[in-house]
Amino acid sequence: MDVKNPISSAELGTLWLTYQQKTLILRVLEYFIEKTEDSEARNIMGGLWQDLSYYVNKIKDLFELQGIVIPVGFGKEDVHLDAPKLYDNGFDIMFLRVLKEISMGLYTVNMNMSYRSEVMDIYEGLTVVTQKTYRRSTEYLLKKGILTIPPKVTMPQSTEFIESKSYLKGFNLWGDKRALNTIELGVLHHGIETNNVGMQVITGFAQCASNPEVKDYFVKGKELAKKQIQTFEGILLENDIQFSATSGCTVTTSTLPPFSDKLMMFCVYLLNGFGLVSSSFGTVFTLRNDVTLKTAWIAKDIYFYTHDGIKIMIKNGWLEEPPQMEDRHQLIHH
Repeated sequence: MDVKNPISSAELGTLWLTYQQKTLILRVLEYFIEKTEDSEARNIMGGLWQDLSYYVNKIKDLFELQGIVIPVGFGKEDVHLDAPKLYDNGFDIMFLRVLKEISMGLYTVNMNMSYRSEVMDIYEGLTVVTQKTYRRSTEYLLKKGILTIPPKVTMPQSTEFIESKSYLKGFNLWGDKRALNTIELGVLHHGIETNNVGMQVITGFAQCASNPEVKDYFVKGKELAKKQIQTFEGILLENDIQFSATSGCTVTTSTLPPFSDKLMMFCVYLLNGFGLVSSSFGTVFTLRNDVTLKTAWIAKDIYFYTHDGIKIMIKNGWLEEPPQMEDRHQLIHH
């Protein structure tokens, strides 16, 4: 036990959250590997399972060396491999691709809060694994015709600078709004793509959730995802851009849960966090004020929906408490 050179509080927090996320993804992969009928998809998911298992064990080893209790995370009791197929073929890799998007963002934040070489080694390694899997997943989905590429645009032949504040205006009732720029189009396309996947995920969860309150929560999430898709598609149609990002599958009619309610709630919690970050990016980097305002409204809706989910997890004893700093006030006044 190495207690003379402890990891920092920030490193402990990021490793703890990484352990939660990775053990969840391992359980999800185990179910999808069991149900897939496509050998290439099985190879992608099986390779990732092996890579993530290695890094989960690395985190365990570091915790044991530091005398830190191993988190509960998600175990065999949270996945039911004998449950029928909940999603059609193709969705497993589509969902995996979104999970890897979340992972890439987390590793960037986690690396920024790392100071010890062994901790940075973990995030560097996980970043390589995630980028490799994301690329393999994208290539697979494009080859299968599941993933929709954003619309093409006429390539610029000269550089321009914004000359008027009217460039920011989107609420123009008496004149034409400017065309969307490619950054705004990318944000909108990504929002439709990820919410299509999220809507399918949460629809399946709603079908098989055991707890009535959890089931109602998932139904609300499905409607929230649908509202976001309609908002983004509406902006595109107003700009004479008509396309649809596919979800990659349909949900089957199964009502038997492949995962515990605890796992499904935490999975939606992760997706909500990803949705908030994406909305924030859209709010900051879109320059037409109608798009900015609508993405901000969406972020507000996601925030309150996430907060409701946290209360449900706490109520049912499903939300593991992160490591805490010392409560000096309580220690002094015990």
